[in-house]
Amino acid sequence: MKKIILVVTTLVVFGITGSAQKYAYVDSEYILENIPEYKDAQNELDDIAVEYQKEIEDKFAEIDKMYRDFQAEAVLLPDDIKKKKEEEIVAKEQEVQELQKKRFGKDGDLFQKREELVKPIQEKIYNAIEEIAEDKNYAFVFDKSGSLTILYVSVKFDISDDVLDMVGAELGTVRREDRKRTNQPPVNPGDNNLNKTEPERNGDFSPSPIRK
Repeated sequence: MKKIILVVTTLVVFGITGSAQKYAYVDSEYILENIPEYKDAQNELDDIAVEYQKEIEDKFAEIDKMYRDFQAEAVLLPDDIKKKKEEEIVAKEQEVQELQKKRFGKDGDLFQKREELVKPIQEKIYNAIEEIAEDKNYAFVFDKSGSLTILYVSVKFDISDDVLDMVGAELGTVRREDRKRTNQPPVNPGDNNLNKTEPERNGDFSPSPIRK
């Protein structure tokens, strides 16, 4: 998920200009966790991912049975029939691998569904940040959950609750103290699980191809 950042700049530029300009920050993880529509979208994506996973696992199970049946009878088969069955198994495996890529690959079905469900929420949040920034004359709005390294932040510059209020989300669904947010370094974006489905978070969204 693209992090929600109104303005992206380098630390050098910020060091030169930051003292003369107003700035604020948001915690996009905190915001998303407090938006019911986002939770609903994540639950739907989890269900779809599980469905896709089962579909692929079933097809790999069929291939496994084909291969075991072939091994059992291979010694009795003529060479031409044996070769034909081997080709059938290989073709079937390639077919399932293509399906696996179609479902879970880059720009695949799961990615497209995520874009459909999550992008409108991201746009809604971005528009709220933009409106608040313009209203309060902030030159910079950073995302604490983003890749920009923030070693210390003061909560008085946190406008996350303002964003939630503007998008109409209920405040306090996820308590700040539960997330241990105060003056902590940002979360490593590489560890962010918010935008993953349940199988992806578990590191198991599809089986490995059969090795003969």
